[in-house]
Amino acid sequence: MPRSPETSVLKHTALFLGYELRNTARNPVWPLFGILQPVLYMLMFAPLLANTTPGVPLSETLRQFTPGVMVMIALFGSMFVGFGLIREIRDGVLERLAVSPASRPAIVLGRILRDVIVLVLQALLIAAIGLLMGMRPSAPGLILMIVLMALTGVFASGVSYALALALRDENGLSQILQFFALPLILLTGILLPMSLAPAWMQAVARANPLYYAVEAGRALFTGRLSDGSIVVAFAVMLVLALLALRWSVASMRRLAG
Repeated sequence: MPRSPETSVLKHTALFLGYELRNTARNPVWPLFGILQPVLYMLMFAPLLANTTPGVPLSETLRQFTPGVMVMIALFGSMFVGFGLIREIRDGVLERLAVSPASRPAIVLGRILRDVIVLVLQALLIAAIGLLMGMRPSAPGLILMIVLMALTGVFASGVSYALALALRDENGLSQILQFFALPLILLTGILLPMSLAPAWMQAVARANPLYYAVEAGRALFTGRLSDGSIVVAFAVMLVLALLALRWSVASMRRLAG
């Protein structure tokens, strides 16, 4: 009895996920480098930020700061994954996969799932560091924040893979990502609250989807689970993640002709 297309996609996605996870386990350097900067922010910048707000304990500063660091990991940990795809295009690996019986969506979905698993592990490490430093987040809020971070990672990975498949050039990809990455991070209020920014910057920040993810993360960590920012952030990131997935899968199908 022939398998349905959905069954083939699931089976091939699992196969590609296992393959990508084994590759990552054999060469874990990039995930370790990716987590280094957020760890330094936690260890060095969070205490400095706490000292700028007299009377506010470090534990409260960490509950406000850590969600932003997790969003930073989701963005920078996933936005540059497309470079590996360009190398495989140049080596002819991806073309061979694209013309094989393998499901086209599975080639991308397996990679994105690998990226999400790495992000979740990195998020757990950051949360553990925060706990050791005295942070006491809401337990349900922490779980929901990791889910929100995973959605953000799907969005960033999907965009990166779609751009890599469209451009097939490291220089072009690097310039586009660098152009957008820094403004996106600065307009989230990760390092300093956006309430300190001028009115025009606050208005621009509201056009930044990551701003809502950070605001929702702060509400989640402080136990305000009914805060309206949480629904907005999940809705925005879910839509963006689905659009990015659709874009990357469509780009892979075009590569296959």
